[in-house]
Amino acid sequence: MVFSSNVFLFLFLPVFLGLYYLSGNRYRNLLLLVASYIFYAWWRIDFLALFAGVTLFNYWIGLRIGAAGVRTKAAQKWLILGVVVDLCVLGYFKYANFGVDSINAIIESFGMQPFILTHILLPIGISFYVFESISYIIDVYRGDTPATHNLIDFAAFVAIFPHLIAGPVLRFKDLVDQFNHRTHTVDKFAEGCSRFMQGFIKKVFIADSIAPIADHCFALSDPTTGDAWLGALAYTAQLYFDFSGYSDMAIGLGLMMGFRFMENFNQPYISQSITEFWRRWHISLSTWLRDYLYISLGGNRGSTFNTYRNLFLTMLLGGLWHGANFTYIIWGAWHGAWLAIERALGVDAAPRRIRPLKWAFTFLLVVLGWVIFRAENLDVAWRMYAAMFSFGDWRLSELNAAQLTSLQVATLVLAYLTLAFFGLRQFYKEPLQSRAPKAEAKVDANGPATAQPRSQASAETDPAAVAYSPSGERVYQQSWLSQLPLIATRIALLLLFAASVLKLSAQSFSPFLYFQF
Repeated sequence: MVFSSNVFLFLFLPVFLGLYYLSGNRYRNLLLLVASYIFYAWWRIDFLALFAGVTLFNYWIGLRIGAAGVRTKAAQKWLILGVVVDLCVLGYFKYANFGVDSINAIIESFGMQPFILTHILLPIGISFYVFESISYIIDVYRGDTPATHNLIDFAAFVAIFPHLIAGPVLRFKDLVDQFNHRTHTVDKFAEGCSRFMQGFIKKVFIADSIAPIADHCFALSDPTTGDAWLGALAYTAQLYFDFSGYSDMAIGLGLMMGFRFMENFNQPYISQSITEFWRRWHISLSTWLRDYLYISLGGNRGSTFNTYRNLFLTMLLGGLWHGANFTYIIWGAWHGAWLAIERALGVDAAPRRIRPLKWAFTFLLVVLGWVIFRAENLDVAWRMYAAMFSFGDWRLSELNAAQLTSLQVATLVLAYLTLAFFGLRQFYKEPLQSRAPKAEAKVDANGPATAQPRSQASAETDPAAVAYSPSGERVYQQSWLSQLPLIATRIALLLLFAASVLKLSAQSFSPFLYFQF
């Protein structure tokens, strides 16, 4: 089941929310767990046993670590066991086919018979729930959170359906307070609805309209320079609107249930360095890699060479996390190399003004990385790169031009205009926000990790949000006339959402891109 489907919109979600608000606080976490398992089992019920097994195992490991004591030798042994088993589960389902195929390619070159392995189906969301389980047992070992004895709360944390399939990557220590105490208000529910609609529009109205452009261009056997650059730019926009749209919907659904998840995107395409890009793109994953992989490798505590090595290895393994393909490994190495180079050059990762050349160079590096990330294999990637830098025919090939529609091209232009407008708006807001707003200190019992300036509560785009003063306080417009822009924005949001629902009903099934990871 996916968010952008009629079954979810008109059956699962309304039934769940109705039961959720009719039940008492004592039973809501249990209801959330049951609903999340139904949501997951809608895809394949047989993999639900694996999902529940991983959850029970990590719950038990957490209890053993907690009983052994923070950072003790006994706790370390339990931690190693937990991490090894989790990684073995992930490795088997995600990388066994890739490993056997790679070995077969080598031994066949020597004329030997290849190994035969039945194709292993990749369970949806396994990368996310394994990473979240690992973060929990590491946090218990470090003493960042106590081992929970409440199996229902822990299982609901791992399975909570808004983020189950494609993130954001959540941490138990950030949500444990919200599982115990969270508020349900009309304002929070309305904010969640608004955020969900924004994400739905991003996915269905923009990303799905652009997708055929990228698909056509990457499928060409002999693309022109124009085909290759059009495909690269189309995929760059498609991936952002698709993935950030999912994150918006997940955050919105969480708000409807009283949870406040961390932001996952913060206008990444305004970045002026790769370091800044990774502070704005897939924030939950980049911070996970920093806290549990980069720091575990030694971070910047060793020599300068070790720091560069750790940066490179972190991104290399981050690329491998995305999938069992050499394209992902090279993509991770590409970003890791640039992070190391920028660390060596002392690049400013938080610029106060836009420098067009730095922005253009960073955007070019990101687009080039997305080409190999999108390519099915190295041959397709090489074909695209060769066409991009041959600087030959900038016209579209006849086959590609015949498949494009004016609506697709117009949507692509609209996508980049939207990125430019909201990116610039966010960039020029940030210096003011860093000086003025105060953190929201658990005013609604949300966990301490969610405390952030109120004006940044929706770091992406929240056209339906109310205004906030420089001190971070909510500002209510007094006159009806002064509320016209807000009213107009909400009406536009509803109309676009309605149009997106109609478009969803008319188009074929289009899963989120990050479902494959």
